Amino acid sequence: MRRPRGEPGPRAPRPTEGATCAGPGESWSPSPNSMLRVLLSAQTSPARLSGLLLIPPVQPCCLGPSKWGDRPLGGGPSAGPVQGLQRLLEQAKSPGELLRWLGQNPSKVRAHHYSVALRRLGQLLGSRPRPPPVEQVTLQDLSQLIIRNCPSFDIHTIHVCLHLAVLLGFPSDGPLVCALEQERRLRVPPKPPPPLQPLLREARPEELTPHVMVLLAQHLARHRLREPQLLEAIAHFLVVQETQLSSKVVQKLVLPFGRLNYLPLEQQFMPCLERILAREAGVAPLATVNILMSLCQLRCLPFRALHFVFSPGFINYISGTPHALIVRRYLSLLDTAVELELPGYRGPRLPRRQQVPIFPQPLITDRARCKYSHKDIVAEGLRQLLGEEKYRQDLTVPPGYCTDFLLCVSSSGAVLPVRTQDPFLPYPPRSCPQGQAASSPTTRDPAQRVVLVLRERWHFCRDGRVLLGSRALRERHLGLMGYQLLPLPFEELESQRGLPQLKSYLRQKLQALGLRWGPEGG
Repeated sequence: MRRPRGEPGPRAPRPTEGATCAGPGESWSPSPNSMLRVLLSAQTSPARLSGLLLIPPVQPCCLGPSKWGDRPLGGGPSAGPVQGLQRLLEQAKSPGELLRWLGQNPSKVRAHHYSVALRRLGQLLGSRPRPPPVEQVTLQDLSQLIIRNCPSFDIHTIHVCLHLAVLLGFPSDGPLVCALEQERRLRVPPKPPPPLQPLLREARPEELTPHVMVLLAQHLARHRLREPQLLEAIAHFLVVQETQLSSKVVQKLVLPFGRLNYLPLEQQFMPCLERILAREAGVAPLATVNILMSLCQLRCLPFRALHFVFSPGFINYISGTPHALIVRRYLSLLDTAVELELPGYRGPRLPRRQQVPIFPQPLITDRARCKYSHKDIVAEGLRQLLGEEKYRQDLTVPPGYCTDFLLCVSSSGAVLPVRTQDPFLPYPPRSCPQGQAASSPTTRDPAQRVVLVLRERWHFCRDGRVLLGSRALRERHLGLMGYQLLPLPFEELESQRGLPQLKSYLRQKLQALGLRWGPEGG
């Protein structure tokens, strides 16, 4: 489900992009914060993000007399052409163009230009929607160019190139990494070299800042990346930094857990959040409700926090804020979760007059991707198979869930015209024996409501196996209210070639539930 950005909190100073550089005579080491920002901006793969979090920092070293390495050897006022070449490299549209700029301007190339080229290569390889094609000979030529010139690199440039080469996937035993590693060893005192391959250890929270961890959490949530290693690192960071984090930061850190339907293994995750909610609930109402929304998707709602947000004082307070409507909508969903999933809860509830429809229309993601959706062709298949009078499309049922397609079915399995039935099941659900359907007020015939649920590709995490938290919550609640769900997975829909195959597929799905229609179905 779509989450608001929350109340604007105090902005941290924007850190500089890329590896942190030191001035003349200062020590330098590539910060995990800066490197992570580089990779997030390049939309690199989750495996390489994990690799960065797990690579130990290299030993501090000393730079030469130039901060950026812009000046030519021996000095001289050539900063203009040098900076112009850097801009050309940063704006290159393909790996081949990077190689061309480096090869055609030998008098203007400085050591740091090679690290700029590698960083731009990473951005190109991670670009969306489709990275440019890269010929193997181009990468080999770029490697040879760096190998040929790396003896003139300062230690800073060698470290940056070495890190970027590993993160870009150049093999650790390949000529580029070996040449850079050899040059690195020549410039530092004899010590056991730090391992280049990621170590299987937890990310150290003290090495990362809240701002960077929020960037990582937003990156995972935005791109539906359900990466356990990275999510566990965020959970561990939240637990370790509990006393230093405000609820406005915490709401952003817990967002990917609810959205990606992932409950971390970190044992102190839930106790930590309960303490933060108890401490901060009265300070930032919208942030508090946002945190509870994420926990609602995980089925981990703490009773104490529910008592607070359903209290008359909290409800009266939020009624006069700019966020009143969205908070009431979220409180309505929380109240639905209490009704359907928390039979042991005995605290206050949201008053009926304060309740609003949860999601009165299709979600924003579905509307934005409607041209990629299977909804239109499924609707046409149902129209030809059943007739327009025997299904409803995009019907919102109490307490406010929008259904893709809804059928009314008699006890004998006949698909009934929707106009002769009340399509809604009562909410709150009536207590009735397990398996007994609600009675239709129009025909007095016990009728089922069957909901055909489209499971599009973007309804899942990126791996395609786990439903997003909002989708899983919607299906769970519809099932608890008594609707019979018939999922239509995107893999099955994509395998149907044309409308005739789709109609045959829908016929098989409906008949598998024992449904009948047409003259024999009534």
